[in-house]
Amino acid sequence: MILRSIVLIFLLFSITYAKEPYVDNVTLKKIEQKYKMFAKKRFFFQQQTFDGVEKATDMEKLHAVNEFYNGVRYAPDIKVYNTKDYWATPYEFLGKDRGDCEDYVIAKYFALKYLGVDTKKMFFTYVRSTKFKAPHMVLTYFKTPRSEPLILDNTNRRIFPASKRKDLIPIYNFNGDSLYKASTTGTGKKVEQKKSHKKWDQLLKNMKERKI
Repeated sequence: MILRSIVLIFLLFSITYAKEPYVDNVTLKKIEQKYKMFAKKRFFFQQQTFDGVEKATDMEKLHAVNEFYNGVRYAPDIKVYNTKDYWATPYEFLGKDRGDCEDYVIAKYFALKYLGVDTKKMFFTYVRSTKFKAPHMVLTYFKTPRSEPLILDNTNRRIFPASKRKDLIPIYNFNGDSLYKASTTGTGKKVEQKKSHKKWDQLLKNMKERKI
């Protein structure tokens, strides 16, 4: 009877933790070698954050992921990568603990994808910030294709619907499959793409290669 109980507990534990970690052990060891122990701890807390909302609602996942990555320091690509525009993998972003607006969006997108949020609901959204008078990127979440999007932004820790972000002028929504002219409600009007998105294609290649 005792043996049977032990086996049952083991099976329940195995089921609970059957999900693959966001960062595999091989990649984690490489991260520790390159960025040292402090970086490894950041990845540990990242996994802990994800595990805490694995069975939560989309909104709870959005808030947890947004809050976690907004704790990373902002730095322009020219200072971090010595180039004007570079899309970092989530491994590079958290490993270096620095990045620009695209890097926050990329990290949040792939984290939410890992947590089971439908990628069709998430977009990389190009905007213009009237506050900083500069181009900017945020992650947007659409509950339905016609819904008002929610804004996940590194310059504002709180998640707001688009209509509450008067400082952002929407330009384009991009999700890897399609490009849309953005609006404050709905994904917007689809725009014909004659060429692939080079930054996105290179990012996917770097992700596949576990670039750190």
